[in-house]
Formats: sequence, structure tokens, C-alpha cells
Amino acid sequence: MMPPPPSVSEDLPVTDLPAGGRNPIGVALGLLGDEWTLLILRHALQGTRLYGEWMRELPISNAVLTGRLGRLTESGLLDRVAYQRKPERFEYRLTRRGRTAWPILLGIWSWELSWVGQHAETLPRMRHQVCGHLFSPVLVCGACDAPAGPRDLVGGFGPSGTWERSMPSATTRRRSADAHQAGFFPQTTALVGNRWSCALLGAAFQGTRRFSDFERQLSAPPVVIADRLRTFTELGVMTADYRLTAKGLAFFPVVVHTMEWAQTWFRSPEGPAMSYRHRPCGTAFHPRYACSECAVPLRAGTIDRVPA
Repeated sequence: MMPPPPSVSEDLPVTDLPAGGRNPIGVALGLLGDEWTLLILRHALQGTRLYGEWMRELPISNAVLTGRLGRLTESGLLDRVAYQRKPERFEYRLTRRGRTAWPILLGIWSWELSWVGQHAETLPRMRHQVCGHLFSPVLVCGACDAPAGPRDLVGGFGPSGTWERSMPSATTRRRSADAHQAGFFPQTTALVGNRWSCALLGAAFQGTRRFSDFERQLSAPPVVIADRLRTFTELGVMTADYRLTAKGLAFFPVVVHTMEWAQTWFRSPEGPAMSYRHRPCGTAFHPRYACSECAVPLRAGTIDRVPA
């Protein structure tokens, strides 16, 4: 079961970013494009608070866990709180910023469950407590509740939205040698765990199809574009002529929920990084999830994990 995330005593305000620097999307991808961070956050959403609990649940080193918890705390997703004075002991409580990342994790869980055949351990299925059925999350428009896909949206970069500012700052997201032993997200990391992968995937969702266009828009060396396109083709998210496959298109909910979360909690002084309108209803698009079986909007704490 995914229980309601624990309450916190204080929620953090929106973080203002420096002018001309990474925009909210670049900041969010730099933070969440890391398998260990996603796994730590996943367990936090299931109720884990203590350092020792993460050490027991994940094959992770002390150095990696300490570093990731520190970064999540500095970024406002976790709050380090003393729960014992003698000796002094701390727990890590989800802030509201951390709790509201649950749609991103849910989308990754659903995509990996549906499209990735091999995992270090069998992924559980999802059961909706409201209707009692096994289900898949369906991306819908928050205004009209109609199902939404890439072709149902119109828009693109906003005032702070350039390719360079929307990419995470690190060239690659370093992963531990035994990360696959921990991983529920092996192919997700391949899609968003590298700054060029993030940018190329975003360009593909905006309609880029030709090698020369990827090279021009991203200002990346041809060898880098070729490597990323080859990886995407091998993963089955792109065809040989660089069009997104059904598997690639199915990753769209993760992308738009990440953008929504990023622009909810981080703010560039120039304005939004991305802005989209839902064609059918004509309103600004804000993603939501609905149950595939009963169409009721999904809420945190209403989803059970069912062993396969």
C-alpha cells in the first residue's frame, strides 16, 4: 500500500532561481534524473523516515545515502528533524514539495511496469482503493477531465525556456555500479539520467524528427546526438527514422508531471519555462491522473501495491 505521506510542521515557499540560470525544468531534471534519488523518494512516499530504514531497504552505501538525503533536504523535498536528544537522532520528513512529487513516481512505476520487461525484482501491480480494481493511471486535463496526449497540447517554451536552460547542469548522472540491483527504474534513468537524453527526449515530444534538427536545436556535437539516438532506438522508444514509438509516447505523462512539479516549486524571474494549452477545452493545461477502471481522479494514499 502507498499510505498518505506523513504530515510536516512547515512547508517551504517557492524557490526563486537566478536570472539567466537553469530554469525550473533544468533544476528538476538535475534533481530527479538520478535512480538513487528516485528510489529514496519512493520509499519516503511509502512512509520511510529513518536513515537506518533506507539502509535496510536499499543496497546503497552510507556515502551515497548521506549525499542524496542531504541534497533532497537542501532542495526542500525533505525536512531533517530531531526526534531524540540524548543521543541526538534525526528523521527525514517529506515536505509538501516532496509529497507533491508522487505523480512523477506513479508515472514512472506505471511506465516501467507496462513497457520494461526486466527488473531487479518484480514490480507490484496497482490497485485503486476507490473501485477495488487493478488499474493504470490515465493522463487527463485538470480542467475538463478529458484524456490528454502529446497531440492534444499546443504551446512550448516560455520566457525562461531555452534548451540550454532546461537541461540539468551535469553532463551525466553518475550511478553506482550496483544501481541496477536496486532499480525499479532501469530505462527511466536512461531517458532522463543524462542532460543530452533529457533535451533530445523533449525535442522529440515537440516534434523534432531529423538528425540535423536535433543537432541544430540542442547545439550538441553530432557524436553525442548519434549516441543518444542509438540508445533511444535500442530501448524501443524511437524508430530508426527518429519518431517516437508507442513506448516513447507512453512516457509523456512522466514528462508533463515533471514540468508541472518543477514550475510549481521553482520560479525563474523571466517567467515560465514551458506553457501548454489543451486543444479540446482551450484552457491552460495542468496534468492530472484518473483511474483507468472507474475514471475517478487519483489521489495520494488511495493506491495499493499488489504483488505480481
